[in-house]
Amino acid sequence: MIDTQTAFARYESLRDALPSATFPAASLNCRDLSDTAANYDAYILDAFGVLNRGETAIGGAVERMADLRAAGKRLIVLTNAASYTRVEILAKYHRLGFDFTADEVVSSRDVAFANLPKLSDDKVWAAISAEGDDFSDAPNQATVEDLIAAPDLIDTAGGFLFLSTARWRDTDTAALRQALKANPRPLVIANPDLVAPREDGLSIEPGMIAHDILAQTGTDAAFYGKPYGNAFDTALARLDGIPRHRIAMVGDTLHTDVLGGAAAGIGTILITDHGLFKGFDVMPYIQKSGIQPDWIVATT
Repeated sequence: MIDTQTAFARYESLRDALPSATFPAASLNCRDLSDTAANYDAYILDAFGVLNRGETAIGGAVERMADLRAAGKRLIVLTNAASYTRVEILAKYHRLGFDFTADEVVSSRDVAFANLPKLSDDKVWAAISAEGDDFSDAPNQATVEDLIAAPDLIDTAGGFLFLSTARWRDTDTAALRQALKANPRPLVIANPDLVAPREDGLSIEPGMIAHDILAQTGTDAAFYGKPYGNAFDTALARLDGIPRHRIAMVGDTLHTDVLGGAAAGIGTILITDHGLFKGFDVMPYIQKSGIQPDWIVATT
């Protein structure tokens, strides 16, 4: 686990590696998403900190989504949760009470797999994944195997695919760092988040570990997911015909959700009560980073 101040400082240290964007001079403030409904026809929703915290739905979020639908709003979930297959992530949302369809959910895993190349010499991708991941949604041209179940892949794999930190330890990071120094290979990060809000605090996510490895090895990496344009392009393609100024990105972080949404040319809404800034006054963080959302909203 990690605290908000440390996570924010690490995000700030990575600003040169993140997209650039312009922001409004000030934010509007309100209680919940219903107060923004006159301004937008569609919402792109982060999951952790907006719809759920860990495996628990945020109070009122299910009802809010139903209300927005009833008002004719289009909804897309854009999540950096790369531990789940497409079937599994949709099942999770249904289990929590949401009624999203398959076309309404885009994960960073989807985006990474859509862009995953076939490696030369029939090499395999070694995946850093959650237990039980069967990679059934991987593209046909790519062979993906579980690195933790087959540790010899650290020397023989053609590339590495970082999906989850659930089974990853500091000793694994040290081993991967050494392997990449000895034999540089492609590194794909399918979850750029540094942290994620869980029931008991903030967990360290693949982006945090990946940036540390890059700094120590000089390895090139491809990031898929927020705040990068590849994720927003995929989500916005599902909202064809709606002007960008009538679409809002709703999230709990400045450096992924707000920055990414602003870089994509859409509205931005920061939810403060359930995610990275839970229990904190968000204004000092906005002022220090210069990442200003269009709206600051307490709860979904």
